[in-house]
Amino acid sequence: MLSTVNTLQIKRLLLTFSLVVVGALGTALWAQHDHDHSGEDHSGHDHAQHDDHSGHDHSGHDGHDHHDDHSGHDHSGADHSGHDHGSHDGGSHGGHAANACGHHHDPSIFDAGGTAFHHIADANVYSIGPFSIPLPCIVYAPNHEGWSFFLSSAFKIHGAHGDGSQSVGPYVLNGGTVMRVKDGQGFPKTEGNVQLASDPHDHIFSHNEEDGLAYMSFNGKCYELERKSTADFGLFGGGITSFYDFSLTKNVVAMLLVSLFLMLMFFSIARAYRDRDGQAPSGLQGFIEPIFVFIQDEVAKPFLGHYWERYLPFLMSIFFFILGLNLFGQIPFFGGANATGNLALTMALAVIAALVVNFSGNKHYWEHIFWMPGVPAWVKTILTPVELLGVFIKPLTLMLRLFANITAGHMVMVIFVGLIFVFGGTQGANPPASLGAAAASTILTLFMMAIELLVAFLQAFVFTILTASYLSAAKEEAHH
Repeated sequence: MLSTVNTLQIKRLLLTFSLVVVGALGTALWAQHDHDHSGEDHSGHDHAQHDDHSGHDHSGHDGHDHHDDHSGHDHSGADHSGHDHGSHDGGSHGGHAANACGHHHDPSIFDAGGTAFHHIADANVYSIGPFSIPLPCIVYAPNHEGWSFFLSSAFKIHGAHGDGSQSVGPYVLNGGTVMRVKDGQGFPKTEGNVQLASDPHDHIFSHNEEDGLAYMSFNGKCYELERKSTADFGLFGGGITSFYDFSLTKNVVAMLLVSLFLMLMFFSIARAYRDRDGQAPSGLQGFIEPIFVFIQDEVAKPFLGHYWERYLPFLMSIFFFILGLNLFGQIPFFGGANATGNLALTMALAVIAALVVNFSGNKHYWEHIFWMPGVPAWVKTILTPVELLGVFIKPLTLMLRLFANITAGHMVMVIFVGLIFVFGGTQGANPPASLGAAAASTILTLFMMAIELLVAFLQAFVFTILTASYLSAAKEEAHH
């Protein structure tokens, strides 16, 4: 079988793919909102306020000699006089304590929902298995510190949630996300890096579900934290704060790695078409060509007619970019990037598709929206607003469909694994139930991974074919 794809098509694909990637990265960084759950209490703790500690008595803690020596612990600002801990049993006291913000932390209780949300969230740390790879942090506080450049390792990252035990000026790392201590609270940010926790297991960060704000406990005082500025116009709970974060996050690194891999792959295939001109495809060329021909013959040509060649590179760029990110996010223990499950990226891709569609629209396309020849005037007053809304609803559906399908798959797999710890009970108190849940969750997770593999191709195809259908409507000629 002779090759049906030529070198010129691959070159056009390379150029258009580069433009799509640059546009997607730029728009995603501008409107980046990573669904930050870093401040959430991931342990199902009691959020009741315990500001008044008067009357507590530390006497009577039998079997807790390891708590008697408080050397090296700064208890300034916290009045522990007369604490009555008689009601605390010895087994729970060691891991269930309230911080200065009144939030409790019990590491023996597993929160499946919180773990799932943390898994799909973006972060300033790239994790491969148990190892955390620091990423460059670039933050800008226009009315305060100005530009700051450092690695996320400066926060002394610890824990599965990517918390930092050290501050960098006014910045802290909460759940893998850079936050800034709000001004006017007396935090010693001018002293450079400050050790926030003496014990890596100290629970110093918390989240108030009522006001949606994040807090940090330090030296017996509670500090409010500010999240980075996000240009989401309040749609996803973001807004403009005192600083901007231009750091390379986990999802951005995943986009760069996938883009680099796809560029190298396309260059290799272009070289193969040049060197093997007129011969049957082989190797990687033989794997990609059926996919390329399928999108060309089943999507571009049927929808776009004689315009298919003009828009083929754009459709191919969208398809391979989404497919590459979907597949990359399914590699186990390799960062768990959820790029296409991030609204900022799916919005960027949808905006690019909407711009291409609307700038390609001909006279008939816009007449159909604003004028609708032959339609009674009173009907136009109803249909024109509906058609105009459709211009904005189409990219919105593209954005939400891709985001929801990819996010749901990731969360379901994490929750299946979390069932092992839920049925196992507190601190593995029920091993038989834990083993049974492990066997069942392994089967269910493998099944979901197979489904996710299908969804990775399906969602890339759906995004591409819907974009082609919108382009077809924009280029359609009037029928007389």
